Amino acid sequence: VQLQASGGGLVQPGGSLRLSCAASGPIFSLNMGWYRQAPGNERELVATVNTGGFTNYVDSVKDRFSVSRDNAKNTVDLQMNSLKPEDTAVYYCNTYGMIWYAWGQGTQVTVSS
Repeated sequence: VQLQASGGGLVQPGGSLRLSCAASGPIFSLNMGWYRQAPGNERELVATVNTGGFTNYVDSVKDRFSVSRDNAKNTVDLQMNSLKPEDTAVYYCNTYGMIWYAWGQGTQVTVSS
């Protein structure tokens, strides 16, 4: 399965973006997550949605980000609201709790005025 993230861009603080992850194959049996990596930082898992649709978030994005999946379309989306400068990073999607697929290029999110 190949994973392609899209939807990033430049947004002002307080703004919103919706990221989408398109998989080249079926994802119904995969626990999926959104990760981000800021310059000089480790890659961080910020949001997950398991095969049953249960979601979880790192504290720094709780109540601002929402992850969803569409198994029929093989997509996983990340709705990001109330964006902060510290959300600036390259965002990736991949599995979690299981073997990772190859990392795609990710999508750059920049939050700046």
